[in-house]
Amino acid sequence: MIGGVSTTEPPSAPEPAQPSISAAVTAPGAAAATLDVDRSDAEYRGWLKDAVRKVQADSNRSADTHLLSFPLPEAWGIDLYLKDESTHPTGSLKHRLARSLFLYGLCNGWIRPGRPVIEASSGSTAVSEAYFAKLIGVPFIAVMPRTTSREKTRLIEFHGGRCHLVDDPRTVYEVSAALAAESGGHYMDQFTYAERATDWRGNNNIAESVYEQMRLERFPEPAWIVATAGTGGTSATIARYVRYMQYDTRVCVPDPENSCFFEGWLTGDNEAYCEGSSRIEGIGRPRMEPSFVPSAVDRMMKVPDAAAVASVRALERAMGRRAGGSTGTGLWSALKIVSEMAEQGRTGSVVTLICDPGDRYLDKYYSDDWLAEQGLDIAPYCQTIETFLATGDWTG
Repeated sequence: MIGGVSTTEPPSAPEPAQPSISAAVTAPGAAAATLDVDRSDAEYRGWLKDAVRKVQADSNRSADTHLLSFPLPEAWGIDLYLKDESTHPTGSLKHRLARSLFLYGLCNGWIRPGRPVIEASSGSTAVSEAYFAKLIGVPFIAVMPRTTSREKTRLIEFHGGRCHLVDDPRTVYEVSAALAAESGGHYMDQFTYAERATDWRGNNNIAESVYEQMRLERFPEPAWIVATAGTGGTSATIARYVRYMQYDTRVCVPDPENSCFFEGWLTGDNEAYCEGSSRIEGIGRPRMEPSFVPSAVDRMMKVPDAAAVASVRALERAMGRRAGGSTGTGLWSALKIVSEMAEQGRTGSVVTLICDPGDRYLDKYYSDDWLAEQGLDIAPYCQTIETFLATGDWTG
């Protein structure tokens, strides 16, 4: 309960008018009347079937995302891969989540024709949800911090969504729930439902996709999969799938500055909290979100934001690809794990993600002016990466 508004249960959609039920007087010893209320709605069910078909058709039209190899010295006997989720139709890992959330909301009867879908989001999830809302013909409102990148705002509006900006990022939950209650719409609440909306046992989730793509590699079962957390849904899906399939892979979740996930996981405090908001858009939260499952995570790292920025710039130099800060946070941790494996003489593979494209952040992570405004010095971290890739020595 935040500000008197529940953020864990979606607002109930107004029910169709109930038929009147007459209270019959039953004589002593007589059989009681059967009360029978039928709320089925043929018009709504027809709309629902078409909406679910459209969302499923989007998946059917989409090819899988690429698994790219990061160049490492052959002599190390270690392979590093990045699953490029930026190639989804809406350009990010969140396309998978948005599709799952829409199917979950539709099949639960929460998303209704003509009523808005509202989401609390720092951008990428909202871009993808705006796409799916337009696909099925319902309005969409994104509640976002005012600091969200201009490019993400433009993309949400391009897909027909509306942006509701707030000054205090901690209020996005309360404001979203209130807007849903006022409008009769549905608060999607990715931070609660992300971990349960996706079928973690398979059905082409991201974990199943990784293992299928790794099948013919020289180390097909990764030693580590590194996945950053915003909702925690991706790390939960991967960790559950690993356990379900009885793999030995470990799951590492890197956390940026101004996020409480690392502290909550380390101390076992589900009420962990931090002031401020993450500079690395899409990951890190000020509270322990319901969709983050600490018990499924093998390892966490607290990654400096400057290291994340240095890593995305290193990615561009190594592979010619620009990516967002969440990718950099994961890549820094993956490289650190690779350095440990090399130092210990272990061979194997490590997988991390390209979460979204860097063109959404040209005014941030690729801007030296922004770095100066934020007081971030990436030079030492750039040097760590360059030295490591050249010599195998890790100093970070």
